[in-house]
Amino acid sequence: MTKFTSRLAQRADIDALRVVMQRAITQLQTDFLTPEQIAASQLVMGLDTQLVTDQTYFVVESAGTIAGCGGWSWRATLYGGDDSIVVRAPLALDPAQDAAKIRAMYTDPAFARRGIGRMVLGLCENAARAAGFRRAEMMATMAGELLYRAVGYLPVEVVNSAPVNGVTVPLLRMEKRL
Repeated sequence: MTKFTSRLAQRADIDALRVVMQRAITQLQTDFLTPEQIAASQLVMGLDTQLVTDQTYFVVESAGTIAGCGGWSWRATLYGGDDSIVVRAPLALDPAQDAAKIRAMYTDPAFARRGIGRMVLGLCENAARAAGFRRAEMMATMAGELLYRAVGYLPVEVVNSAPVNGVTVPLLRMEKRL
């Protein structure tokens, strides 16, 4: 049985995290999106380095190899990375009223279906709960929907991304009580 460890991401991890994200988007979305939507996803999704700076982004590793990653945020941005077309809103949320944002969840395809997503979600939810949040929300990909439903997230709204070269990406806003 493979042993997985977790830690907070550091700036030195950013290039490796982007590789994992690109691999996950390209390989794990094929049953859910067209090739054009997968290409568009590269400009809709991605790493928001603010999460690394805020120390709310986790890395799960196996023998020093990144198996997966994901984070949470106390900021208003729901999804989108540094290089994405998504407009980000860095304003602070009120834990008493607002939902923490679960962000940028990715599993390296070599580690898919081994509990990485559940592990990262647990880390994020525990940290958000410790920060006083009572709810969490995310913008889920179609590939992640089954996992998120299995751990208690409920669909709130189907959303299409802004068009990238005329192509939109289907997404699902989901929410959970912590």
